[in-house]
Amino acid sequence: MAVPADRLRPVVKFSGQGIRSDEDSAESRRLLSSRLGAVKPQAPRRQQSFTRDIGHAAAVTLLLTRLGFTLLRSLGVGYRWVVKLTALAVYAILLMPGFLQVMYDYYFSSQVRRDIIYGNQPRNSLDLYLPTNTDTKKPVVIFVSGGAWIIGYKAWGALLGLQLAERDVIVASIDYRNFPQGTISDMVKDISQGISYVCKNIADYGGDQDRIFLMGQSAGAHISVCAFLEQAIKEAGKEESVDWSVSQIKAYFGLSGGYNLLKLIDHFDSRGLYRSVFLSIMEGEESLSKFSPEIRIQDPSIRDVVPSLPSFVLFHGAGDYSIPSDASVTFVETLRKAGAQADLFLYEGKTHTDLFLQDPFRGGNDELFDQIVSILHAGDEEALAKDSMAPPKPRLVPEILIRLARMVSPF
Repeated sequence: MAVPADRLRPVVKFSGQGIRSDEDSAESRRLLSSRLGAVKPQAPRRQQSFTRDIGHAAAVTLLLTRLGFTLLRSLGVGYRWVVKLTALAVYAILLMPGFLQVMYDYYFSSQVRRDIIYGNQPRNSLDLYLPTNTDTKKPVVIFVSGGAWIIGYKAWGALLGLQLAERDVIVASIDYRNFPQGTISDMVKDISQGISYVCKNIADYGGDQDRIFLMGQSAGAHISVCAFLEQAIKEAGKEESVDWSVSQIKAYFGLSGGYNLLKLIDHFDSRGLYRSVFLSIMEGEESLSKFSPEIRIQDPSIRDVVPSLPSFVLFHGAGDYSIPSDASVTFVETLRKAGAQADLFLYEGKTHTDLFLQDPFRGGNDELFDQIVSILHAGDEEALAKDSMAPPKPRLVPEILIRLARMVSPF
């Protein structure tokens, strides 16, 4: 990418052969971690029966099937969508060895608390991934999955949640209404309610209320940062509806996100998310600026809000064709001009799904994962020492299947 090195420092670029950086990787991590700065809680347990799990799975399947038909009526079944759906099916089959292992742990691991209700709307539930070690309070990641605002689901965060739980991090993966069940305002409202629930209740599960991080991936990155900014604006206006504070979030992580819808609408249309459907999701063309965080933070009326926000840390693959990495580059630049703290990590050659699926399925050392953990454990010398001795993650999918899946991926 043609991004001048002096525009976005520190920028760390990763490749398959290792790390290439304008600054030493360890030093970059140290600087970023330093910027972010004997209770034994017992996590509540709830009884889960096999019958209940089967019933819940059937209900979710029925709901998603019904919404799928509604969506197809909106999209139409043209050549482009037939090709993409076929590619998605082949992609999923190739990575099935990994998906099956993750699904087994998701349904049967004692570390997972599924379907915790946080609101009164459909799909207002979240999953918790809890460490086995409860000696101390743990950092917390509130995770919002992607899915093109259409197929997002909390279980998409299972792989990340299980792996972070092994590193003594609690993960709360929030579900939310997708289109056509809801539009962008509904999604932002759901995520805000989910964040509020976690902030209020995570201490009951052993979470450290002083170390709560918000993370979104793809469309989830967009929705979560919209909710984040909306909350900051509410606080600045001292609205009575404020029931959680952005000051409770230690940092925001954005993975492969899009933050300026006006710049992306034509790109999405060319890739099959047609303009008419996208505008329906975003509540019309007149709402694109409102739900574009990059544009919103330049509004003079909220000039005093942005500098008070916690740090933004963005991650993006330079080979991402679903949401080009320029989306993160320009957002970081805009954040810095507005007075916010922001850092960007680009990964050379990585696609939209490499960072979130293919690389974790490979096992071994995962640079993105290690970078996130180093920030989560910043200031905790014991946890950092434990991280340094952690064994490499096991491989879940043979390399040949990962390479083939990458070739057919519709993302």
